[in-house]
Amino acid sequence: MRALRTRSLLVLLGVLLLGAGVLWSVSRLGRGIEPTSDPWSPPPGPAEAKPIAPRAPCDNFVAGRQPLFGDLHIHTRVSMDAYSRGTLATPDDAYRYATGEAIEVYSGDPGLGMRKAQIDRPLDFAAVTDHAEWMAEVSLCTTPGSETYESPGCRIYRGEDKSWLARILGLEGFRARIAGLLNLSGRRSDVCGDDDQVCRAELGEVWRANQAATERNYDRSEACAFTTFHAWEYSHSPYATKVHRNIILRNEIVPELPISSLETPREIDLRHQLMELCNNTATGCEAIAIPHNPNLSNGQMFKIEYAELPLEEQRKEAALRASLEPIVEMMQIKGESECRNGMYGVVGAPDELCGFEKARDFGRIEFEDCKEEAGYGAQAARGCTSRTDFVRYALLEGLREQDRIGVNPYPFGFIGSTDTHMATPGAVSEYGVPYKFGATPRALLTIGERKRGGVFWNPGGLAGVWAEENTRDSIFDALKRRETFSTSGPRIVPRFFGGWGIDPEICARPDFATIGYATGVPMGARLPDRPADAAAPWFAVTALADPGAAGQPGGLLQRIQIVKGWVDQEGLFHQHVYDVAGSSDNGAGVDLATCTPTGPGASGLCAAWTDPDFDPKLDAVYYARIVENPSCRWSARLCLSFPEEERPNGCTSDQLPRVIHERAWTSPIWYAPPASSEPERAAG
Repeated sequence: MRALRTRSLLVLLGVLLLGAGVLWSVSRLGRGIEPTSDPWSPPPGPAEAKPIAPRAPCDNFVAGRQPLFGDLHIHTRVSMDAYSRGTLATPDDAYRYATGEAIEVYSGDPGLGMRKAQIDRPLDFAAVTDHAEWMAEVSLCTTPGSETYESPGCRIYRGEDKSWLARILGLEGFRARIAGLLNLSGRRSDVCGDDDQVCRAELGEVWRANQAATERNYDRSEACAFTTFHAWEYSHSPYATKVHRNIILRNEIVPELPISSLETPREIDLRHQLMELCNNTATGCEAIAIPHNPNLSNGQMFKIEYAELPLEEQRKEAALRASLEPIVEMMQIKGESECRNGMYGVVGAPDELCGFEKARDFGRIEFEDCKEEAGYGAQAARGCTSRTDFVRYALLEGLREQDRIGVNPYPFGFIGSTDTHMATPGAVSEYGVPYKFGATPRALLTIGERKRGGVFWNPGGLAGVWAEENTRDSIFDALKRRETFSTSGPRIVPRFFGGWGIDPEICARPDFATIGYATGVPMGARLPDRPADAAAPWFAVTALADPGAAGQPGGLLQRIQIVKGWVDQEGLFHQHVYDVAGSSDNGAGVDLATCTPTGPGASGLCAAWTDPDFDPKLDAVYYARIVENPSCRWSARLCLSFPEEERPNGCTSDQLPRVIHERAWTSPIWYAPPASSEPERAAG
């Protein structure tokens, strides 16, 4: 009778959770931030010192640094959700795709099977970031002859059976497979063994296999054509709220096991474990953590998580976060995370470009503002939206926190990536389709009555860095110092400097970067203290348009903007957007019948600008946004491939834009008044 009551309660709880849209967190079932699986026994070992494999000096070394493009958010068949949606491509396949080879990917239709996919232009660097959670289970359940291959949980995951919970809740396909592999403690004993030792051993095997693929594909020759990074994704999704992070390692010296949210469900503990297992081991191991798109975090990603600690401990935690999380993901398949109009406590004129690729908001007019609180459920289109779900206001939250405790926990730069689950890094062309999961063009463009579908995705973004050479150390150093930029997909090349003595005529000089470094600081840095005779800082920004690829011409540039943010004495967040080069009314357009661009544009733009509203008493943050001429969104372009009378409903829906402005964002430059320039307050 007790078992029956327990089962009934679990069914009821499952139904309630499903109704709240948190099926992805079914393994957590109300356990909040408590561990969802027992810690590994024995605990994972720290990194062990070993010689770094030698590499040849690069033929292409640029002391003044060169732009490199990559993707640091990639999933393959090793990830539970990717395999469940038909992805069979391996980490080796992902790296082959990134370097220009064609690979086979799932078409989205079992009847059609696989199809060829090939990137339009190779990337310079990439990191496969498979989910640490359930890596072992996926391997055990998809490798015939494994110790638990024939277990009930594995049979459910392979789609050969359904769990009683899946049957009662009416789950089908992907959802049934995922739900069937999970249980209330995070790991199924029939798959992992009673003490989880089967999964612990298998996780080590999978992690070593991923490392081997990463090493095989790193070009250590003089050509330095392609760089790979050891990495994984820490995927904490409490109640369908995304607070994921990609862990990127400098080199091949790595911890024994990737850290998962099953054993470590608090992000604050993740950072301490990274220090204990890697950065503080004196072995040469070094890790950074990249917060994912915060636009689906309900205010959780940049919540002040240490607020209840004593002040000195708060400062230590804030400093640790600033050190370990130097960059954030601005753009990916699930949308852009820059800004949003109408948010609580944000002062200033609306930003006309803040509506770009807001996947959660397409077709929605009303939304609940989290204000100073946080919520849950964004991945299921539920819960409130916080201003700190957008990086512009998270930067300002960092300034506000700096005023409160003397340390800025959020002095981050920007990158973009894809979050592809089809092992197709850098597949960001608007001439193609988003590669989140396999789907046919018709399915992607169809808006269901209950499920919004892939038409609301976008192809994702790219990570840009300014590095001396295409090597692990050079790129990792660029990520740490935040000399990075994000694009919404195009290979726009921006550069941004700030200083007190920058030449206003710098754009007329052939040595723009040399002057920028000599008289200022690059993107990602903090301005030096203001000289007594200086009025306001000067900024210099330049951008080159994407030249495009064969059959896929790049877009011309429309304008460059500098975005400034600051917090006033009442705690209000201020924003101001300045057009500094080009113009929004340059006459450019696009013919929607053919997606052909019309009108003029620039292949390059440059500006030197000084802040006309500078207040030396207030901390401020500045970054540049480069905007392309209007172009067709990928969905509008794909719709043209169907006869007009056969086009799916996503082609005519008013929930989606047909025209977009692709763009790039530089990492910020910070200003702090001299009185607040002590080391613990420095943004850089």
